[in-house]
Amino acid sequence: MKDFRELEKKLNLQFKNKELLIQAFCHRSYLNENPGFRLPHNERLEFLGDAVLELVVSEDLYLNYPEKSEGELTSWRAALVNAKMLAEVARKLSFNDFLLLSKGEAKEEGKSRMYILANAFEAFIGALYLDQGYKASQAFIKKNLISQLPEIIEKKLYKDPKSRFQEEAQERVGITPIYKVLEEWGPDHAKHFLVGVFLGEELVAKGEGSSKQEAELEAAEHALKIKGW
Repeated sequence: MKDFRELEKKLNLQFKNKELLIQAFCHRSYLNENPGFRLPHNERLEFLGDAVLELVVSEDLYLNYPEKSEGELTSWRAALVNAKMLAEVARKLSFNDFLLLSKGEAKEEGKSRMYILANAFEAFIGALYLDQGYKASQAFIKKNLISQLPEIIEKKLYKDPKSRFQEEAQERVGITPIYKVLEEWGPDHAKHFLVGVFLGEELVAKGEGSSKQEAELEAAEHALKIKGW
């Protein structure tokens, strides 16, 4: 069993109910392999944490950016609470080292791990809220998540990668990107797409996904990195 005291030390937090902390990291797959484990999986805590997160972030944006419209605040909030951002913050806080997963799930990386980490982050917020209340949850979210907002605003990360790549391409080289499906495979209910993003004749980057839209977003994200935009 992992030593969650190490995590408490790292986060400078003391849980009154240690079981809540452990449950926040308990993935459903772990219980399939360890049916006798004393705690349930983290999905109910995740449900609660999601609501706490949304309220804390919304309140902070509302109070600190009085001149911004509802639309802008909604975009910023979405950029803060999406799975990618939550997983990044969770990794920085070493949450990856404390996940309770099945042996099979522990080998998986990539998108699957990203969603597990994001969900564990939400479950942790739920556990912290139950254990120590709103103020403690708010302080934790401000310090570890809302602190990312200046970078999100500066790099326009609140815009989706396709919008950002199009803006940059038009501004820098005067060309509108074009997306083309390069390959598709799999049965109708589980199609997979490989999409290329082009600037004129130049194939800048490729992206994969279970829909054309998902593949286009990944291609645009790769293109921004390749071009250093």
